[in-house]
Amino acid sequence: MRTYQELFRTREFTPLFLVSTGQIAAQTVSGLALSTLVYDATGSPLLSAVAMFGPSLAQVAGATTLLSAADRLPPRAALAAVALVFALGTAVLAVPGLPIWAVFVILPAEGLVASLGGGVRYGLLHEILPKGGFLLGRSVLNMATGTMQICGFAAGGLLLAALSPRGVLLAGAALYLAAAATALTGLRARPPRAGGRPSAAETWRTNVLLWSARPRRYVYLALWVPNGLIVGCESLFVPYAPENAGLLLAAAACGMLVGDTMAGRFVPPWWRERAGAALRLLLAAPYLVFALHPALPLAAAVVAVASVGYAASLLLQERLMALTPDELSGHALGLHSSGMLTCQGLGAALAGAVAQHTSPATAMAVMAALSVAVTLVLAPGLRPGPGGAVTPAAPGSATRRPVP
Repeated sequence: MRTYQELFRTREFTPLFLVSTGQIAAQTVSGLALSTLVYDATGSPLLSAVAMFGPSLAQVAGATTLLSAADRLPPRAALAAVALVFALGTAVLAVPGLPIWAVFVILPAEGLVASLGGGVRYGLLHEILPKGGFLLGRSVLNMATGTMQICGFAAGGLLLAALSPRGVLLAGAALYLAAAATALTGLRARPPRAGGRPSAAETWRTNVLLWSARPRRYVYLALWVPNGLIVGCESLFVPYAPENAGLLLAAAACGMLVGDTMAGRFVPPWWRERAGAALRLLLAAPYLVFALHPALPLAAAVVAVASVGYAASLLLQERLMALTPDELSGHALGLHSSGMLTCQGLGAALAGAVAQHTSPATAMAVMAALSVAVTLVLAPGLRPGPGGAVTPAAPGSATRRPVP
């Protein structure tokens, strides 16, 4: 599968695409509104950063307790239920007079539910597309994420000018409701991909199985840590440019859109290994410019160029699927999503803490330097083995051997 026409001809891809984009749009406008609301109330860069990305911190709890359900629940019902929970939580955040401490009770609860949603969504994507179609399908979802963030941050900025932050939160809740309705009406009822009952014990057992193979460990770490540190940079856009944070966030989304388009459609398989290494460095290195406290136009250009590097995650996800048995695809992708979002939440908290004692620009430069360092440390473990490829994983297998 190499063309977008082939992709959208796949019966259930379009409704899954609409569910995903609807949730991203809701998350984007709601996150910007909530971050603005918290910053206006507290004046704290740390709390503002955690308000935007804090739900990610709860992903680690979901990854160790709920994730086995990603392959053991009917996907349509699970996706609709996740969207409904977010609609309710976002509506509660819009209640006038809600104390700040209550905000930071609701956000982790949403993050716990989100840890399940990622595994269900991307496991279903792997299920409905033919072999060889995952990279293109995942790239289109990433491109939609970039587009929705561009539109969402722009629309969120306009809505914040016309409405209160609480009014924008209600708009986000309505978008979550629309995503739930699309899941129920557009996706067909499918049985779970795996048998058995979901449980914390089963979640832990499968996590250990996935983590037991050294090649997968390096892929997971490369997916989680450098990305999370750079999202820490993004979490400081509001305190760095309070009146123009939407512009910087839209520039990041633009760069991500370009990178995912190139990686998903135009990078040939034989060049992906070399391109992935370059993209992992590109993600962080431009942010070092923030040590000079650049003006807004240069800052936006730096952010856009760096965000092209997010496409490295797309190539690493393809490698992860090549190293994982099909019946564990939802769990493996959910573990990736939960770990990545947890690291993003930790990155936001770390960046906010550094900014509290220095400045937002200095903190961004520090986070970028850390990301470059981690990428260089992980590089040897990401080089291909003998022959430069891996064999398909047999069902139930924990590892794959290099092709001789």
